[in-house]
Amino acid sequence: MQDFLGHPIVKGYIAANQFGELLSKKFDIVGPGEVIYSMKVQEKHLATPIAAHGGSIAALMDATMGVCALSQVIEQNKVVSTIEMKISFLAPAKLGDNLEGTAQIVKNGHRILFVEGLIQNQDGTKIAVATGTFNAYPMEKAGFAG
Repeated sequence: MQDFLGHPIVKGYIAANQFGELLSKKFDIVGPGEVIYSMKVQEKHLATPIAAHGGSIAALMDATMGVCALSQVIEQNKVVSTIEMKISFLAPAKLGDNLEGTAQIVKNGHRILFVEGLIQNQDGTKIAVATGTFNAYPMEKAGFAG
């Protein structure tokens, strides 16, 4: 079994991703194109006294789909950037909810990947669904050493 979290690109991503740290997001790469990203809704995520801001949910979705795409291309020494994302919010994420994002590759081209994502809470309630398009490019262009 491959150690994705020990891969130099993934380790570099974790070290550099200050935004993910700010939002207290954590992930695991199960396999190529298979990722689980989690975030517990805390006060810093709220837009109202009880519900998370859509931006924090969108950030979790972008990260989930992005790491899914990344896990597909890291063996080619590539990283990804988001070209576009469309998200639909289906239910509110509430203070204390444990959110889990999953994603899957729909189409893997030479440079462009199309990904679908889902965020659910601990009860299985669908919080958001999304699609995203990602550009794969050499890791050196993102500042990672070769």
